[in-house]
Amino acid sequence: MPFYVHAQDQPDVADQLMELSEEHWSYMDRFDSRLILRGPTLSDDGEEHTGSIHVVDVADRAAAERFATEEPFWKAGLYRAFTADATVVLLRREPAADAPYTLITARWPARDRAPGPVEQGLLGAEPDGRLSFVAVLVDDEGARATGVVAAVQALPDEARHLVQPFADRIAGGPTPLGAQRWQRGGRS
Repeated sequence: MPFYVHAQDQPDVADQLMELSEEHWSYMDRFDSRLILRGPTLSDDGEEHTGSIHVVDVADRAAAERFATEEPFWKAGLYRAFTADATVVLLRREPAADAPYTLITARWPARDRAPGPVEQGLLGAEPDGRLSFVAVLVDDEGARATGVVAAVQALPDEARHLVQPFADRIAGGPTPLGAQRWQRGGRS
């Protein structure tokens, strides 16, 4: 099952992240065939690393939590917190390299979710080409929606505008969206 794992950096750890980057890459190489989406979250100006996003296909929550806590940056104390949420991936396109992206997230109390084809239909027959990734966050059984996550090739205001109608329909009403700069990760 895919899990969305978001780790948030401790303050002022840029130098230590660089020092451990090869250990991080080597660790991620072990999961290469199971990584659906990955990359750092960035400051509003896109210049500073603020955390890491990984959507990884693992057996269960325990495996997702092991993935997060065995990661070298976590083990070195460079992350202050992480979340791991089961997901249902609705759209997956390879993000462009070196393009500005925004990671859109929303969370709400668990509610029954629509079946897969209905959720997919909410994106439209031809989803906007700026959407690279869209997933519904779900409980571990996959029966209840708890949020959404999307990677959008756009700056934050435009990205929110693209995701808002979909998020509101899944949430069952207006829902606030978080927006954070993001870039595609990986060695290549």
